[in-house]
Amino acid sequence: MERIKIGVIGLGWFGEHHVDTLLQLPLAEVAAICTRRPDHLKKMSDKYNIKKTYTNYRDMLDDKNIDMVSIVTHVSDHSQIAIDSINAGKHVFLEKPMASTVEECDKIIEALGGTDKCFMVGHICRFDTAYALAKEEIDSGSIGKIVSIYAKRNLAKWITESSLNKISALFGDGIHDFDLMLWYTKAKPKTVYAKTTNTRPEFKYDDIAWALFTLDNGTFAVIENIWSLPDNVPYAIDAKMEIIGTEGAICIDNSGSHYAVLTKKGLSYPQSTYWPTVHGIRRGYLKEEFDYFLKCIANNEKPKVITPKESRDVVFAMRMAEKSSAENKIIEF
Repeated sequence: MERIKIGVIGLGWFGEHHVDTLLQLPLAEVAAICTRRPDHLKKMSDKYNIKKTYTNYRDMLDDKNIDMVSIVTHVSDHSQIAIDSINAGKHVFLEKPMASTVEECDKIIEALGGTDKCFMVGHICRFDTAYALAKEEIDSGSIGKIVSIYAKRNLAKWITESSLNKISALFGDGIHDFDLMLWYTKAKPKTVYAKTTNTRPEFKYDDIAWALFTLDNGTFAVIENIWSLPDNVPYAIDAKMEIIGTEGAICIDNSGSHYAVLTKKGLSYPQSTYWPTVHGIRRGYLKEEFDYFLKCIANNEKPKVITPKESRDVVFAMRMAEKSSAENKIIEF
């Protein structure tokens, strides 16, 4: 089968993960890379032996040999790049969040009406084995009707310093778990009450957030996002979820405690599931997510694990939660 020629737009920490992961997949050929930083562009070109390089993504989109783009820029740039890529006739993988605002999400969805290409927002947690198995268990009816879901996704201060001038803890990580909650319940948010605060005023956005959603089927959904844990916490991500049903429950511990390392520096639980490198090869759920999307392209099938509307709806929900915090009141959808 002919390989899918891909251009990666955005070469920050996660953009490089995209390049490295795509290079491992037999359906993929990373044909071009793009970043506005010429020095970094050369560094990545040399590292991965990718000859076609661009500092302007529009020049990449003019390349008729590029079949697909992977967009890994700052969220504020997502909508215009995604729309331009769709209009250029490319398949588009867009990292989450879909866009900064629901209005921008709607413009992307409107642009999709004129294409037969594949489009997906990268909600990686839907490809995480534990969360995906929970979805199957819930759909089987074995835990009955969900009445309560609680999730936390917390990070150490040092990890979040580079993000808090760009995005809040609530919007950055709450979007992961609330997307899962909507996926599990097949419900819509009815109200939200959120509280956020900033323990480090030198940064633009709040690093602590709690939000209580009431869904239209009566389920309570609570998310906790704390981006100010002590720097010496042993885990990369403190992520847990508890799903309570009328006939059972599901508990997920995704903090990495299944893999513990003790050294002179102390105890740690290194991240070993989402994008680890083993034997020099990138593995993990990011690879599985890309593998799924590439197979959708190869089979001319629109992605079904997550739809553009679902990606749009969770952006809307998070912005409503931020509005609740800012106005210190319950917000009705």
